[in-house]
Amino acid sequence: MREAVVLNDETQVRQRLKVLFNSQPLAVLGTQSQGQPYVNLVAFAASADLKELVFATNRSTKKYANLVSNPSVAMLVDNRSNRVSDFREAMAVTATGPARELEGKERDRLLALYLSKHSHLREFVTGRDCALMGISVNTYVIVSRFQDVTVLHVAQ
Repeated sequence: MREAVVLNDETQVRQRLKVLFNSQPLAVLGTQSQGQPYVNLVAFAASADLKELVFATNRSTKKYANLVSNPSVAMLVDNRSNRVSDFREAMAVTATGPARELEGKERDRLLALYLSKHSHLREFVTGRDCALMGISVNTYVIVSRFQDVTVLHVAQ
């Protein structure tokens, strides 16, 4: 497996990430509690600078409890079509970093971003039991063409 610590053209990598994130409404969020992994599908949005990924969850969920007890998360976004051609053409991106519940002006700003992509979730995300969560991305690991791996470190 080939791995580059940072792509030769970081601008191109960032553009590919933006295209992927804008085209995909859902991601897989990985959390953990007491050493046990847990994954969920979530609707997400990405900030223009790629430093933040945003999703919403009800505070009564296991996902939220896991986030409170251990904020370290991984989020997977991909463009697979579940065809053999995915081995040549699909791209999967894993973002890692700490998650936190958003508050104040930061919440307002990222809520607008989230709703610009998921306006159909307005009632859910503005409900009093819903937490808008932000992931401060440390690293993106990009896998394309089945085995080409690139790592992009995001400065916060």
